[in-house]
Amino acid sequence: MLYRKRPTWAKRTIALLAIGSLVSVSPLLSSANAATAKKVTITFWTSYSTSETPTLENTLIPAFEKANPNIVVKHVVFSHDDLYQKLLTSAMTNTLPDVVRSDITWVPTFAQGHVFAQLDGSMPNFSKISKTVYPGTLSTNYYAGHYYGLPLDTNTRVMFANTDAFAKAGITTLPKTFADMLADAPLLKAQGIYLYGDGGTGGWNVLPWIWSNGGAVTNATNTTAKGYINGAKSVAAVQFLTDLYKEGAIPDIMLGASGGLSTYDGVAKGNYAMTLDGPWMNPIWAGGYPDFKPVEALVPAGDAGSSSVVGGEDINLISRSKNTAAAEKFIAFMLSKDAQIAMTKAGQLSVLNSLTSQVTAIHPYYATFLQQLATAKARTPVPNYPKIDSVISTQVALAMQGKLTAQQAMDEAAAQIEPLLK
Repeated sequence: MLYRKRPTWAKRTIALLAIGSLVSVSPLLSSANAATAKKVTITFWTSYSTSETPTLENTLIPAFEKANPNIVVKHVVFSHDDLYQKLLTSAMTNTLPDVVRSDITWVPTFAQGHVFAQLDGSMPNFSKISKTVYPGTLSTNYYAGHYYGLPLDTNTRVMFANTDAFAKAGITTLPKTFADMLADAPLLKAQGIYLYGDGGTGGWNVLPWIWSNGGAVTNATNTTAKGYINGAKSVAAVQFLTDLYKEGAIPDIMLGASGGLSTYDGVAKGNYAMTLDGPWMNPIWAGGYPDFKPVEALVPAGDAGSSSVVGGEDINLISRSKNTAAAEKFIAFMLSKDAQIAMTKAGQLSVLNSLTSQVTAIHPYYATFLQQLATAKARTPVPNYPKIDSVISTQVALAMQGKLTAQQAMDEAAAQIEPLLK
């Protein structure tokens, strides 16, 4: 049983070349086309779910239109993958919307292709708004020295623990560090319980461990991987996962083996003591395993503390919008406290760092996620990230399987990632 599937990425080299040749705009947009007395319509493309769309269409858009009577918002909803393909094809036919809610990992692709507009230095209140959001969520819009959007909703991965499984092994305190996990693993194994379950070895899965140990995929400017993904701290994190797997503390599903319990079933049933996952799991478990009460905790700390990976969606202005000023007003509205609280009630975690008490009042289990977001990071913001992710997944698996040492695997990863950054 699979939940919260990661995006399916299409091959995009030809599409990017086409976008780059067809969309020729200045990186800095002017707001000279300010809204006038004439009524304008802006189109907003999203992939909101059926449970989230009513809040947008019945509450937020009417509120925005009431406050801005000269602006009409037309909402068009797609599936996640259909929205990505629609953006690609529409960029080549000049039939794009004004604003889009995009997956955070799409931003480098559409920024490079001049589809998304640069907001810093252009959107009048960008600087003010950018200070109200979590840094990790803002960074998902950063590409080649500029910001091409703002975070709209977010999530991250935290530890979900089955305390009954730990108690069965005589463990009364959840692991807070890598060292704690290594100490707990044999106690749980003696009871036939895996310490930790996960569903893969890509960045979504292993970057929390690499970052928590002080490692990195690339340097700060995303121009080189050598000395970073194969640096001592990154290699030690991969070795840590490898040691746990060899000791029988991690099930084979992390390496893609079929037939094993998913983390959804494994943690709820007590076969796995813990996993890392997102806030969508609480209602899923509540529906499927009503007697299971997961306990949330931060990612166990390595040498650099506790860190995790940022997920979610951004809101982006289309560079060729003919209604820039109206679109910028709508973007600012969607980042307002009222709009963010409304979408939180619909199931989206707010990106505003000032709403902790309001958000946790709506869903108390959000508290740990908000705490983790303070140190969560974005995956490498470059157009070739899907290929980089594939390299990470393959090389970490080779290390965990014992086919290469952790150092050899990460040295090969660095060599393969290096040309993908050029």
